[in-house]
Formats: sequence, C-alpha cells, structure tokens
Amino acid sequence: MAEKPNYYLIAVSTRKNLESCIHYGISGFTNSINGAWAFLDINEGDFITFIYGARAFNLYRVSKKAAIENAGSLPPWDMITFKESGKEYYFPFRFELELIREFNESIVRYEFTYVAENLLLRGGYRKTHFQADQTTLQNVSSMGRKAEGKTEKITYGTIKTFTPTITFDRNNKNIPYVYKFSEIFLQSVIKHFLSDKPNLRALLEKMGFSGLSPLHFEVLSEKALPQGHIDLLVKEAVPLGTSRQVVLEVKVNKATHKDAEQLTSYVREIGSDCAGGILIAKDFNTTLSKNAGNIKLVRYSFGDTRKRCYTFSELIKNFSLA
Repeated sequence: MAEKPNYYLIAVSTRKNLESCIHYGISGFTNSINGAWAFLDINEGDFITFIYGARAFNLYRVSKKAAIENAGSLPPWDMITFKESGKEYYFPFRFELELIREFNESIVRYEFTYVAENLLLRGGYRKTHFQADQTTLQNVSSMGRKAEGKTEKITYGTIKTFTPTITFDRNNKNIPYVYKFSEIFLQSVIKHFLSDKPNLRALLEKMGFSGLSPLHFEVLSEKALPQGHIDLLVKEAVPLGTSRQVVLEVKVNKATHKDAEQLTSYVREIGSDCAGGILIAKDFNTTLSKNAGNIKLVRYSFGDTRKRCYTFSELIKNFSLA
C-alpha cells in the first residue's frame, strides 16, 4: 500500500525569506546538516506550511525537489555568513511548491495543537522542519480559502543538479554533496522504513504488540514531552475513543541503561494510551540486554557499509531490524 503524504511545518528565519518563499512558491534549505536532513526527509507529494513569528502561512504540495550545484549566488535568498565562526551558508536544497490553500493563522489555533505543543516544549524553532500528524493535515485542508491561479516561478538559467549522499566514513564528507551519517539521518531512515506497512506490521508483531493494525497507524518524527524529545512516535492516525501509541528511542551506536530509563519515562508520561516502548540501536550494553524490563530492544543494520557513499533511498533499501 502506498504511503500517505506527510505534513510538515517549515521554519523560516526572516520576513524577507518568507515573502520570497510565498511569492515564488519555493522553499530552500541551507547546506547545513539540518538542511540536508530536511531535503531528504520530505518527499515529493508531501504537504508543507511555512511558520514564522508564531503564525502559519498557506498549504502547499511539494511538486519537485532539486539539489543545485554552486547555488550560493542563485536567487531568491542571500548567502548567510556568521561573524563569529566565519561559516557561510547558502541554499542548494530547494522544493518547488504547488499552492493548495491560502491562509495566515496563529499556530495557537487548536488545529495546530500537535505542532504548537512541540514548539512550546522546545522553547522555539531551532530545527528546519516539524512533522504534524494526519489529523492536523485534515484540519488545515479546510482552513482559509482554496488557492486560485499559480505563483510566479524563478528562472535560474543553466543549472546543474546533484543527489546528496551519506557516508559512514567521516573522511569522505564533502558538504553539500556528502554528509556524515548521524542520528537525525538514522531517525529519518527508520521513519520511512516503518511507513511501509509490511515493515511496521513485522516490527509490531515481533515486539508482541498484538491488536495494533499498521493500517491504522502513522509514524511521526520527534515529539516533545516535558521529560525530553521522543525520537519517533507510532500513533493511531485517526483516534476513535483511544489514541494508542508506541514510543521509539533511537541510538546510532550502543544503547545503555540510561537510554532505557529515558524511554521508560516517556512511556510513563504518555500513560495508558501507550502500548510500550522500543529501543533501537546498533548494539546494547551487556547488562541492558538481560535487564531491559518492559522496554523492547531491537538492533538495526545496514549490512555491508564499505561502499563510499549511499543515497538516502539506498539506506532505506539496505536497512533492517532484528
């Protein structure tokens, strides 16, 4: 079964950048690791809304993705230089957007509760994008008014595109073309892997979560709680009477008792709606493997990682849980 489109709110840093995004129907991400993560995490066909100054602007569908070489001088965004570090950031990662609905609304509205709670507990934006659930997308799909006409599109002239890749060897890093594998990439790989219903069904059955049909669940990126940030949340897409959830904590390397205790606190905070927690890591502390309590332990693998670089789709294809 094909994945349902995801819905994201994209944080915009300045009013000028927001105006450019809206005018041209375009979104851009910097050559930072967060920028690459956003570009890889969001797919063509997904929906997005811009957020700036605690307000939400418009609903768009991502119609095209492109990573552009030598994009430092390309409109509409200026290059950013940080005075203290001297680092320069520009916008090689870009989405062309189809305007679906027009609105300018406060994120305090109940329709944005899922994301607004995240932002409040985080104490601000700080990240490039925030995933909302299907309920939020359904609510926003009737907000404002249906868009009429098309937005003006930027003409770049001659450009050359590339496919960003990920490496397990830091010596191969070559930003913005090659990024070192890190936890945010791993979280995104797991999310997309489990968004394939057979993969989610296999995990739930293996972990003994009987009665949870993967057809009724969605897999969401980081969710903020008072105790910290859940890495991934598997929840009912359309809760009816109950809102059953499974919490996933992700570690790139070896997980410890501290990680299991943190996950246990998340399960306890959610309460009776939480079916349990799964700790996913490359390996586990020996004593943790024997005394994990109610937390389920799962090892991840990419198989042979000796290849120099991997596309994001290759990582998902090679990914497995055991």
